[in-house]
Amino acid sequence: MPSEYAHHFGINNIPYGIASSSKHPPSVVTRLQDSVLFLDPLARTGLLSGHFGGEVLETFGKPTLNSLATLPKDDLKVLRSALQGILKNLEKLQDCVEPIENVRMHLPVEVGDFTDFSCSADHMLNAGESVTGLRNLPPSFRKDGSVVWAPTEQLDYELEMACIIGKPSKFGTRVKVEDAAEHIFGIVILNDWSGPMNSKSFCTSVSPWVITPEALAPFRSTGNVPAREEPPNGVMTHFSGPGREGYSVDLTASVVSPKDKDSKTILCRSNLSTMYWTFEDLIAHQTCNGAFLRTGDILATGTVTGKEKKTSHGCLLELTAGGKQSYGLNNGETRTYLEDGDSVILDGISGEGVGFGDCTGTVLPAQKD
Repeated sequence: MPSEYAHHFGINNIPYGIASSSKHPPSVVTRLQDSVLFLDPLARTGLLSGHFGGEVLETFGKPTLNSLATLPKDDLKVLRSALQGILKNLEKLQDCVEPIENVRMHLPVEVGDFTDFSCSADHMLNAGESVTGLRNLPPSFRKDGSVVWAPTEQLDYELEMACIIGKPSKFGTRVKVEDAAEHIFGIVILNDWSGPMNSKSFCTSVSPWVITPEALAPFRSTGNVPAREEPPNGVMTHFSGPGREGYSVDLTASVVSPKDKDSKTILCRSNLSTMYWTFEDLIAHQTCNGAFLRTGDILATGTVTGKEKKTSHGCLLELTAGGKQSYGLNNGETRTYLEDGDSVILDGISGEGVGFGDCTGTVLPAQKD
């Protein structure tokens, strides 16, 4: 029986990840439905030798995607096309293939820097209202009151997406928005777990499969970006102007209680197309002062909140109006924020055969001194 996310990984996807099994050490893989193809043993079969030199094939045995991500875009496009042809004959590659249930997925890249932007105007307005009581952009998220150091009772998730940098840039050089796509290796789902006080140094999770811009190209258009004012009365000039394009990705956030692990409660349905800024905008802004990009850098969207006030809140801060309201789970339990043992599942799909799978994490009890 196919796994829950098998339909996310059709022949038009060709994602990249790092996986290991009892037969294979951590190395570069791709996926077709529930079959995971290890590229390093594939390279040793000679099936890819006519397409590339050794400098490309050597990246397949690495324990992260960083070396693969730095390859020229033309090489990555040839690799994608070659893998699409090879994956049509998986039965001949059994020494290179493992079923998804037999592999362990690993962090896909060695992360350089992580920057979390705020691309959702709806999230900022909702969060501002939850924190300050006023529906405007918050000056900060600081709350007045005494600081109490104890296990938090306000642990939250944040439904986000992020781009992973492949091609680095030079220190002191700005990346123009029209050149920014050359630096994007792929896109992932991201959960920037949060809560009061030190939440931004707490924990961040990413989905194990990196989806390429080529796979997402059919779901990219100018209609996937909200309208905004343009200079001189609007945004700064280094951002994209008319004609900018964004991706359509249907996203959900769900919670599973430890008391009923077979029941998943969907709390949010949103779409990446509601974001005010594109990934190219993020790169242009990140480098506008000369800061440089490194391979493995992660640039995140911030919480992806939609327009539907009751069903598209990308975090619990919004859903519960800052903890003033509760929400129900399918098994009858109620929550305000997350509790020990709860699992958060974020997933996303653009269209049949092109999805991201899931980004799942489980809340463990706080460590005792």
